[in-house]
Amino acid sequence: MNILIVEDEHRLADSIAQLLHEEGFSTQAAYDGLVGYQYALSGVYDLIILDIMLPGKDGLSLAKAVRAAGLGTPILMLTARSAVTDRIAGLNAGADYYLPKPFDIRELLACVHTLLRRIGPQVNDLRFGNTTLDLATGILCTKQDSVRLSAKEFDIMRVLMESGACNVSKGQLLVKVWGYDSNAEENHVEVYISFLRKKLACIGSDVCIRTIRRLGYHLEVSGPC
Repeated sequence: MNILIVEDEHRLADSIAQLLHEEGFSTQAAYDGLVGYQYALSGVYDLIILDIMLPGKDGLSLAKAVRAAGLGTPILMLTARSAVTDRIAGLNAGADYYLPKPFDIRELLACVHTLLRRIGPQVNDLRFGNTTLDLATGILCTKQDSVRLSAKEFDIMRVLMESGACNVSKGQLLVKVWGYDSNAEENHVEVYISFLRKKLACIGSDVCIRTIRRLGYHLEVSGPC
């Protein structure tokens, strides 16, 4: 899962990013409110960790703008402002939880896991058409056959299955699968989409990965692509 950290204290932001990376999350740090807002609008993050006192655009304004843009991404607010009125202001701005500084690392991780659990029901597999993706083993299967996916294939297929009939752009796949700091390019996405199409055909799947020019990819239940 992808987590955006918007915090102007570089050392703190980087420490949180490293901590979450060790927990298996993909992270992106922004040290300015305006930059953080642009990142948030991409819609590729599963959680936003947000400070209030930020240059460019303060955290309260950023949270309000994210909600006004129609994004329901969970927001965890971290701030030295711990008064009740400050907490109320944060929650009213759109935050899902308010954690005052200084905080215990264990409490931060507990908040992160709690907010991520709220995104949707916990499932062991994803299904589309006659095809199932086992999230524990990375195996893609139908009643006829199965195949184990590579790490990148698994990540892409998971995003596509979670998005269903909604288009996912190449840019979104690059960020979700390779991360913001990667040198991967759009042709990398095309290569792995080709791999997945071949594996879907190999196991007798009725799922097709459709390419929509300039919009990206989505899944359909149909014949061969």
